[in-house]
Amino acid sequence: MRVLYYDCFSGISGDMNLGALLDLGVDAKHLKEELSKLSLDQHFSLEICESSKMGICGTRVSVKLVSQEHSHGGMWHAHPHSCHHHGHDHTHRTYADIEALILASTLSEAVKEQSLKMFWLVAVAEGKIHGKKPHEVGFHEVGAIDSIVDIVGAAICLEALHVKKIIASKIELGGGFVTCAHGTFPVPAPATIEILNDVPVSLGRVDSEATTPTGAAIIKANVNVFEEQPSFKINKIGYGIGHKDFKIPNVLRVFLGEMNETIRCDKEIVLETNVDDMNPEILAYVQERLFAIGVKDVYTTAITTKKNRLGVKLCVLVSLEKEDDAKRLIFEETSSIGLRRYVVDKIALERMIKVVETPYGAIEVKCSFHEEKMLKYKAEFETCKHAALLHNVPIARVYESVAREMNESCYVCKI
Repeated sequence: MRVLYYDCFSGISGDMNLGALLDLGVDAKHLKEELSKLSLDQHFSLEICESSKMGICGTRVSVKLVSQEHSHGGMWHAHPHSCHHHGHDHTHRTYADIEALILASTLSEAVKEQSLKMFWLVAVAEGKIHGKKPHEVGFHEVGAIDSIVDIVGAAICLEALHVKKIIASKIELGGGFVTCAHGTFPVPAPATIEILNDVPVSLGRVDSEATTPTGAAIIKANVNVFEEQPSFKINKIGYGIGHKDFKIPNVLRVFLGEMNETIRCDKEIVLETNVDDMNPEILAYVQERLFAIGVKDVYTTAITTKKNRLGVKLCVLVSLEKEDDAKRLIFEETSSIGLRRYVVDKIALERMIKVVETPYGAIEVKCSFHEEKMLKYKAEFETCKHAALLHNVPIARVYESVAREMNESCYVCKI
């Protein structure tokens, strides 16, 4: 499986991201041709050049506005509503304006969807900060030409790389104070930290803004998992050179590689308790409640407890996110006064739900894959039960019809 890994040890901004992905091998001509599909009201050009920071060579990207009369340090660039205060187009656009611009273009549907997903994250964050609905937010610098290029360009480049999974390290945000259009703020900028809610971050490695709202939105919208030590084979490395000078290299490092992850290994939590003084009917009710809140599995085992009492061991497999809910429910609904907890590795095949048309209607089928080949399938009980009752036939006949359809179609699907 082709994967992309973001090593954000020095943060991330929109221009650094474009530079890194171009340095990784995305064709600059392709990026420019795709960006030309946007009917922007102001002409721009991309300035792409080789550059370096503290001995690390890579690619630097800047947006040059044709009508602009001034620059910052000779480089034409800006960062969306971050606390960088450079000279650039200050056109104010709402999310609705940007949405209309992107939807009216001839970009691919995937690029349109990802671009709007990134802009929406910024709109929601800004709306929360300023007490407005996302559609009412005036984007200020986020609506500037260079910011649109950064975000739409990110979607174009990621599509061109054809990766199936994007991983990232924790995101360095920086530190200190900076001055922007709204005044002097602590780093990270309010929009940046709002976007990166629930994302692993680090602070203070540099005394400046390391991650901008655009960089934050690119990460939040596209990364599948955050992992400090992923295991994969590296095929290529790219460096996006930033415009600032830190005590560490102001670069974004990205890796393109291969990962064998058709069999997933996830960390899960097992909670278990012994009960010997409960009505079995109530225990069945507890199992239903646990599944309803989203645990992965619940099962019981008959055991003999102290004083030779007959009892049951209740075991629950649950994700870290749902663990507290599961513990609360067990303590509230059972006679247990203590739980055993341990972390396990859960290994699972990739799965997807296929809908199969049968004489008894559409039936959901869970298909499991290994190395892009389907190994097994199982018709979902609830849909089979519904079809059997609706058509007044034995449920076994519904299962048989699913098997016929699956065998006749020789169903093969790549993951």
